[in-house]
Parts: sequence; structure tokens; C-alpha cells
Amino acid sequence: MSDYMFMLESHLSPAQFRVVGEMQAIATEAGSNLFLTGGALRDMLGGFPVRDLDFVIEANALKLAKVAEKKHDATIVSTDELKKSAELRFPGGVTAELTMARQERYPKSGARPQITPATIHEDLRGRDFTVNAIALSLNKASLGLPIDPTNGVGDIERKELRAIHNYAFYDDPSRMLRLIRFKVRLNYAIDERTRLQYENAREAEMLARITPEALGAELRHIAAEPLAGDVMKALEEEKLIGLYSEALAGPKLNLATFAKLQKARQTAPVDYRIHAMPLFLAVLLEKLNAKERAALIQSAALTKAEIAAAQKIDAAANKLEKILKSAKLQKASQLYQVLVKAPGELVLYLMVYSDQRLVQDRIKNYFAKYLPASLEITDEMVAATGVAPGTPKFQRAKEEMILTRLDARPKKPAAEPEPPPPPPMSSFARGPGPRAPR
Repeated sequence: MSDYMFMLESHLSPAQFRVVGEMQAIATEAGSNLFLTGGALRDMLGGFPVRDLDFVIEANALKLAKVAEKKHDATIVSTDELKKSAELRFPGGVTAELTMARQERYPKSGARPQITPATIHEDLRGRDFTVNAIALSLNKASLGLPIDPTNGVGDIERKELRAIHNYAFYDDPSRMLRLIRFKVRLNYAIDERTRLQYENAREAEMLARITPEALGAELRHIAAEPLAGDVMKALEEEKLIGLYSEALAGPKLNLATFAKLQKARQTAPVDYRIHAMPLFLAVLLEKLNAKERAALIQSAALTKAEIAAAQKIDAAANKLEKILKSAKLQKASQLYQVLVKAPGELVLYLMVYSDQRLVQDRIKNYFAKYLPASLEITDEMVAATGVAPGTPKFQRAKEEMILTRLDARPKKPAAEPEPPPPPPMSSFARGPGPRAPR
């Protein structure tokens, strides 16, 4: 059991591991069973970066989310009353989902499920794919105990995607889109039986039963994928892209720009935080005319706020571009201060669309040099100066130390004195010279 906890700590960032401890303490105080599940376990066991934390509790998740908001300064980003789940954002940029352990029953294909509270085992057995149906106990009596009722660990080792039950794509047809997304992200094969179930569901015209809300939810997941362009290309190859817009089944699917976006996301650190949807939509909608855009917005039930954010991103990025072109940004610390405060999606937008070489170079230097250098200043180093951690003064002191580090020019090693020239060799050392003519 301790092996799994050691593995967990080694795969999470310090901020993520802190959140695990905070949630564990809240659940213990409430007398409820808490588990780390789903994507976090799949990515940890598969050797992928853990982007988000997924918690399941055998209790009222919304109530526990409010406790986290009060005790640990978490922000409740959104809630789902039907599934009794909440999306949380913690200090340090850590995002997490907290969900009630539940069973879902579908009265008919594609319909809203009937939700009832359940045990963690029942919850896992009702999920989509085995690789997403693994949990790790965070409870004192069973801390670190893995729960794997469908042998998801074995499928991760085989790098294979397998549906948990025969009617997975009939109950929730949007899982067909999800299958392709996971295939691209994980680079896993689809097991033969699951592929057959997928083909049978398509022949039964289950795709027509995917609701606009489900299409929109899946599009948001795609937007958050580092390989979003590859996912869109795979959907096109599977002839699924037409679910969003028939206009995208051709040259209007902006694959060349999506490739640039993928490259930009790979340039940024894995934990670089962005609001992905506006950036993704800006690329997705770029080549569509007004009528085609309206049809896509309706087909995926996109919100007015999402569309407005996508429409504003270009103007906001242009303002940032003007700042980055300024000749006043002479010091590394000045550039760092601009980009560390800039929304991540604007920075990546400029990497995709800006034709200014100076802007591109400055952003690349920020990711390659200045951001890594800033991480060299640790909290321990700041605390050693005598400033109390957790105070505004501590944060200011850390920022000042980072700026000083960035502007410190590396000292050139002192030039070693040139060695004196060797003394002239004696006639003996030179050896006998030519004989004088007799």
C-alpha cells in the first residue's frame, strides 16, 4: 500500500499533493470515505503528467466542496446538481473534481441518467473504460489501497482501451467520441471487442442520439487536450466531425493552425495554466462563415460566454503583443513580470498567430530560460531570510528574489594569466648545430 502512496507523491506536484492532504483531512473530519480516482490514477500508472485531481466521496460531495472553499481558500468553479459534483480550483492553480460515488441508470439511449448514491465499487463498475475505473483509498484504515474491479491496471500495462460493459455506447453514445479522444491522448489500442461494440453502436445510429449538451461537454474536453489538433483529425478520419459541423468535414477544419497550437502547448511547461476553450474556439471557428458558425454553436450548445471569450481573444492578444514589442523591455525581469501575469491563452495565441519575430523570441526565452530560473527560488530560500511564510510580505520577498536572480548577469570566469614564454634553449638543449666548414 505504501508503494502506491510513494508513487502518488512522486507523480504529483507539491501543490497537488498538498491538496490531496487537505481533502483527506476534510473527509476524515466529516467521517466520510474519500478516494482518488479516474484520470489521476490512470495518468499516474500510465506514466503521464497528472493534470487534474479527481476525488470521489461516499457522501455529499457538494457539502464537502463548500468546506474546502471555507477552510482551504478553494474556489468552486462549477457544480452539477444531478451528478452531485463540483469543480474546484485551489491556490497554486491546482484544479480538482469532487464527485459523489454514484450509480447511473439510463432509461433510454442518450437520455439523462438516473443518479443514485453508491459505493466506490459500484461507481467504478459503472464507468466507461477500464483505465478510468481505478481508485486509491485515502482513508486512514486503508490508506494507499488500490481498488480495481475491472482490471484497469492490466489494460494500462497492455496500453489498451476496453469498454467496461456491452452497452457502454448505447447508454451514453458520446462515449464513442471519448473513445477516440483517449486513443489519441494515450496512444493506446482499442481492444477488438470494444471496437466491435463501437461499430455496432454506429450501425444502430446511436450517434444521432448524442445531445447538443453532450457534444458541447466533449468539445470542452477536446479543447483541454494538449493534442487537440490530433483529436480533431482523428474525428475527421472516423467521420465523426460532422456531428459538430458538416462544414468541418473538409478544408475548413483548420488542421494546420491546430498543429501550430499543439507545438505552442508543447513549448510551454506541462503545468502551464490556460483557459483552453477560447483559444480552441478561435482556431476552430476561424475558417467558418457566419452561418456555419451559428450552426456549430447550436449543435454543441455552446454558451454566449464561451463565444464572447473566443471573440475577444484576438483583441486582448494584440494588446499583449504591443507590450512585448516594446523597446522598454530591456531586462529579463521586466519581460518575466509581463508574461507571468498574462493569461496563458493569450501567450499561446501569440505563439500561433503573431508574425513578430521579437515577440516569438521573447515568449520562447520566457519558457526556456526565465520561467525555469524563477523556480530556482524556493520557499525555503525565502524563509531563510527570516520572513514568515504565508504572509503578503513573504510573497513580495520571493518576487524580489526572483527578479534579482533573473537580472543577475552570470559572472565571467577570471581570465587566467598567460604563461610566460619559455626561456631560449641552450646550445646543449638544441643539440649540435651544423659544423662550420673546414
